Amino acid sequence: MDDEVQQPEYEFGAGILGLFGRQLKLFRERAGMDRAKLGSLTGYSASTIASFEQGRRVPPPKFIDQADEVLEAGGVLSASKEEVARAQYPAFFRNAAKLEAEAVVLHVYATQAVPGLLQTEEYARAVFAMWRPQLDEEVVEQRLAARLARQEIFSRRSAPHLSFVIEEAVLLRPLGGEVVWRGQLEHLMLIAEKRNVEIQVMPLSRQEHAGLAGPFTLMEMKDGRRIAYAEVQGDSRVHTERQRVRELEGTYGTLRAQAHTPAESRALIEKLLGER
Repeated sequence: MDDEVQQPEYEFGAGILGLFGRQLKLFRERAGMDRAKLGSLTGYSASTIASFEQGRRVPPPKFIDQADEVLEAGGVLSASKEEVARAQYPAFFRNAAKLEAEAVVLHVYATQAVPGLLQTEEYARAVFAMWRPQLDEEVVEQRLAARLARQEIFSRRSAPHLSFVIEEAVLLRPLGGEVVWRGQLEHLMLIAEKRNVEIQVMPLSRQEHAGLAGPFTLMEMKDGRRIAYAEVQGDSRVHTERQRVRELEGTYGTLRAQAHTPAESRALIEKLLGER
């Protein structure tokens, strides 16, 4: 049976952030500290501490550990780190983000923009700035931090195998402007040099195309489970039913056969950079 992920969007003060904020306030008051004092001990302003307590900002893991120690919370605050970190993501992506971080094999087919795992900070910021309905600046910063944090997957000690098939149209679209676009293509070239990463471009000239139904991600977990994730306009679904996952695996295999090889794809990106 598929797990359907259709959750309400993030709300300030709700869920895990609201719970963590209330716990933080209780431990602070028990310690006899005001917000300014806690802020000075952890490197944050009193207004930022207020935002954490009110569930309006996502506290970073380092702050959570510092606060747990300073307030003598006995590990209660630190125990929330993983769930608090997930709150950085939009609700529709939280389950997928957790699975992605644990995957040993990851295959991504992208049709609209460079995949989040491959985005530069400047490109990602441009993407979030273009989001409609518009995102508050605070939410943009939270989502940006979360997206960049996902890229720690490239430095994991046990490196996962990662492959990407990206539509050529994505590379031709200069999101964020010329400088941001060039920086993004150069970044793709650097990532493509990693031994555990393969990047392929699906050319516009192909007369046969297996991916017309849209983008998706395939994941294989340590225990052998194979999972698929698909998202359209903020509606997302994590597929665990074997038949559906097998169908998407077949689609991805055909896409890789239809796309440029990794070497051809690098040559295409070099050509694009040289032409502009």
